[in-house]
Amino acid sequence: MIDSHCHLYSKDFDKDIQLVIENAVQQGVTSFYMPAIDQSTHADMIEVENKFKCCHSMMGLHPCSVKDNYKEELNIVSEWLIKRKFSAIGETGLDFYWDKTFIKEQYESLEQHIEWALQYNLPLVLHTRNAMQETIDVVKKNKNRGLKGIFHCFGGSLDEARQIIETGFYLGIGGVVTYKNGGLDKVLPHIDLQHIVLETDAPYLAPVPFRGKRNESSYLTIIAEKIAAIKQVPLDLVNKITSENATEIFTNS
Repeated sequence: MIDSHCHLYSKDFDKDIQLVIENAVQQGVTSFYMPAIDQSTHADMIEVENKFKCCHSMMGLHPCSVKDNYKEELNIVSEWLIKRKFSAIGETGLDFYWDKTFIKEQYESLEQHIEWALQYNLPLVLHTRNAMQETIDVVKKNKNRGLKGIFHCFGGSLDEARQIIETGFYLGIGGVVTYKNGGLDKVLPHIDLQHIVLETDAPYLAPVPFRGKRNESSYLTIIAEKIAAIKQVPLDLVNKITSENATEIFTNS
């Protein structure tokens, strides 16, 4: 299995990151893809990547980190992209949940990330909260430019899922699939596994029965098992196809 989205450089893992990765590997997780947040976490992310060769860094600016200094933050991202290769651009996107002060700047940041994804031929990893259709609309505008990527932590409607698939993007499915009112049990039966990648978003959004606690990449098995149950397919098939999808998006760029 491949954890396509996890923040293993989070302070939540400071004391036991070695054990966390070992536990995940024992569960069959072979690769871990880490999205960037902002300049406050870049060094920690790179350090984890250097220590564990199964961990791979992305580069970008999280929409919740788009503040007054966003241009400085974007310049730092640009400098990193010049310095070395990353597995993806992100996470970026639109988040109108907590604060709508910087909506215009979030759009500007997202557009810049799209240009980087195209320039460096890398997948774009998108975060969206209370802004699903708005984010989809931005991606649609760039559909014919060869843009590809993942809508991370997808929890939208069937119509939104189909719109995303039409753009050629994958749906990142995580712990929300196990939540009673998450809604994905109504969506996933109509979505082919060819359009799905697995993720934990660790340390956030732990699946049931660990909801509310620290999430870990080893819990990816719980997510895969739930998808298999919803779609009524063998677990091995879920693991195989989602891993092939993640490999295609991250390593064929």
